[in-house]
Amino acid sequence: METKSFGTSVLYGLIFIFAFAAICSLIISLILKFTAARETSLQYIVTAISFIALFGGGFLSGGKRKEKGWLIGGATGIIYSLIIFLFQYLGYDRLFDMQQMIYHICYILIAMMGGILGVNLSSNHSRSA
Repeated sequence: METKSFGTSVLYGLIFIFAFAAICSLIISLILKFTAARETSLQYIVTAISFIALFGGGFLSGGKRKEKGWLIGGATGIIYSLIIFLFQYLGYDRLFDMQQMIYHICYILIAMMGGILGVNLSSNHSRSA
C-alpha cells in the first residue's frame, strides 16, 4: 500500500479547503452583487459551505494518507484554524471571540470525521481492486 507523507496529505486537504472556499466566495459575492439578497440572509449557507469545505479537506487528506484518518483530518483542521487565526490576528489585530472558537472546534471535528471517512473509503476501494 502506497501512502503519501503526512505533510503532503495535509497540504492537499488545505489546498482543497481554500480553493473550494474561494470558488464559493466568488459565487456568493456574485449573488450578493446582482440580486437583492443580503449578507445576513446567506449566513447559514456560508456556514454550511464552510463545514462542507472542511469535511472535504479532511476527506481528501485521509484518502491520500490511507491511515490514521482522525489524526490527518484533525491536523488539517488545526492547521486551517491556525492559518485563519494568524490572518485575523496579524491582519486585523483581533483574537478569536467565543463564537469563533466554537466554530473552529467544530471545523476541526468535521475535518476529523472527513479524514476517518476518507481513510475508510480509500481502504475499502483498494481492497476490492
